[in-house]
Amino acid sequence: MDEPAEIGRRVQRLRAARGMTQRQLAEPSYTAAYVSTLEAGRVRPSEAALRFLADRLGTSYEELATGRPARLATELRLGLTDAQRVLATGSAAEAAGLYGRLLADAERHGLAPERAEAHLGLGDCALETGDLEGAARHFTEAERLLADEPLPRRARAVRGRAVAHLLAGELRYACYLLESAIDELTGGGLADPEALVMLYAAVIGPYIDMGAHARAAHAAELALALAPRVDDPALVAGMHRQVARTFLAEGRIADADASLAKAQAMYRQLRLGTDLAHCHWMRGYVKAQSGELLAAEAELRTARDMLAARRAELYTAQVEVELADVLRRLGRYEEAAALLSPVLGLDDGRGAVHAGGAHRLLGLIAEERGELEAAEEHYVLALGLLERSGATGDLADLCRLLGDLLRRTGRVEAALDAYRTGLGHRAAPGTTTLGPAPAAPAVPGPRPLGADGGGAA
Repeated sequence: MDEPAEIGRRVQRLRAARGMTQRQLAEPSYTAAYVSTLEAGRVRPSEAALRFLADRLGTSYEELATGRPARLATELRLGLTDAQRVLATGSAAEAAGLYGRLLADAERHGLAPERAEAHLGLGDCALETGDLEGAARHFTEAERLLADEPLPRRARAVRGRAVAHLLAGELRYACYLLESAIDELTGGGLADPEALVMLYAAVIGPYIDMGAHARAAHAAELALALAPRVDDPALVAGMHRQVARTFLAEGRIADADASLAKAQAMYRQLRLGTDLAHCHWMRGYVKAQSGELLAAEAELRTARDMLAARRAELYTAQVEVELADVLRRLGRYEEAAALLSPVLGLDDGRGAVHAGGAHRLLGLIAEERGELEAAEEHYVLALGLLERSGATGDLADLCRLLGDLLRRTGRVEAALDAYRTGLGHRAAPGTTTLGPAPAAPAVPGPRPLGADGGGAA
C-alpha cells in the first residue's frame, strides 16, 4: 500500500473525474469528513475502507492502494509467457526485445516477481546468443530478487549463472554453484524433479572439461532417470495460455493468473530440450571413449540437431567438434571436415576455443593423410586461438601434437620449444580436483552409475 498522502490524492482525483462529492462517495458507510481527512493524507485507510471506496469509484482495491491497474500484473505475466514461447521456438533476439519491454514495465510499477522472471528470460536469451557477461548479470539480479524464495524457485537462476561461468572458462566455480544447489535440494527435502534435471544436466559440461568422466556420466543418468517425472510442457502450456486470454477478456483476473502460472512453469520446462541434448551429448562422449563409435555418432547427432533447432550456436559448435572427432576416428574425413568448416568462423572471444578445437581436428586429419604442412598450419592456428581463449588443458595437448609433428620432420629444437610451451600450460596439481560428489536423490528404475570420479589435475 502506498503512503496515505499518495492514496488520498488518488482518491480525490478519481472522485473528481466521476463528478462525485465527498458525501456521495462516503455514504452510506462513512462520512464526508472521513473522506476529506483521507484525501488530505492525514489518515491511513483500512483495507475495508479502501475496498468500499474502490467499489464506489468503479476501480479495484489494488489500483486504489498502489496505483497499479488491476490487470497490470496479469498482463505482464501473459507477456512473459509469450516471450518464453518465442525463446523456446523462435529467435532469442526477438525474445530479448519482449523481455526488455516487460522488465521496464515491471520495474516502473515495482513488481518484483515479474522483474525476476524477466531477468531470467533475458539471461536465457544472452546464453543462447553467447553474451556471457550479460547472462551472468541478469541471472545474478534474478537470484537477488528471489532471495527469500525456496531453492526450487531459485534453481533456474543458479543454473544460468553457473552456465555463464562455465562458458567463460570458470569450471570449478560452475561446479561449486551447481553441486551446492544439488546438495541443498537433496539434503533439505526439496528434491524437485524439474530443478534437479536442470542442475544435473548443467553440471555435465564442467565435469567433462575437468576430466571427471564417471561423475559426468552419473549426472547424465540421474537427469535422464528424473526426466519422465517432468511433463512435456509444450501442448499443455499453449492451452493454458489461450485459456488465460479468455479469462482475462471476461475480467476473471484470478482465474487468468492461475492459468498463466501453469503456462509459465511449463514454458520454463521447454529449457529441458537443451538440457536433454546435453545428456545425449554426454552419452555420445562416453560411448566414443569406450570405442562404440557408431553409437556415439547417433547420440551426438541427436544432441546436435536438438541444439541447432534452438539456435544455440556455442553449444552446437561444441557438439559438432565432438562429432567430427568421431567421424575422423571412423575414417570419414570428408564428412568431418565439412562439419568443422562452419566452426572455423567462430574465432571471436566467445567461439575461439571451438574454432581452435576445429583446427586441431583438421590438423589430425591432415596428419593422418600424410599432409604434414597442412597439419602444421592447422596446429599453429589452433594454438593462437586457444591461447586467446585461455583453454589451458587443450593448449598442453596441442603443444604435444605440434611437438611430435615437428620432431618427426626433423626439427628437434622447434619440437623442444613446443614441448616446453605445453609444459608451461599444464595445470598446477590439485587445481581442478573436485570435492565429494553431491548426494543422489532416490529415483525410480535401475541403480545409476557410480558417482565417484573426481577431476583430473
